[in-house]
Amino acid sequence: MPLARRSLMDITAEPFGWRRVHSDTDKVDALLTEQTETAYREAAGHTALATAKNTDVLAVQPGVVDARGRVLADVLYLEGLLAGVRNKGLAPELIKRLEDTVDHGHELTVLLADTIRTTAAAHADGR
Repeated sequence: MPLARRSLMDITAEPFGWRRVHSDTDKVDALLTEQTETAYREAAGHTALATAKNTDVLAVQPGVVDARGRVLADVLYLEGLLAGVRNKGLAPELIKRLEDTVDHGHELTVLLADTIRTTAAAHADGR
């Protein structure tokens, strides 16, 4: 959420790992919409910047390595959430959704690792 739209309570609580929860699906939908809009707004210049910076295959590698690291850290965090949800016997649908998310996240880290390897292999082949 943009800093201007975050409450003082949210800003103060964040360093402690506290987050606001929403029990109303309309509020959840609004939060997800705002999150998506913010991400797309911040990503608007990525294509032009990437086109200018990525002049060869190795130039792509650091960004993909960074992205894989963030994805892996988030997947492991979600895996911990899943373990807690299972241990507490929470809603089976929540467990299923988290399992699917964690599985997909691990698959994404494998694809990103393959992409990183491809940058090195393509460089070695002179492409």
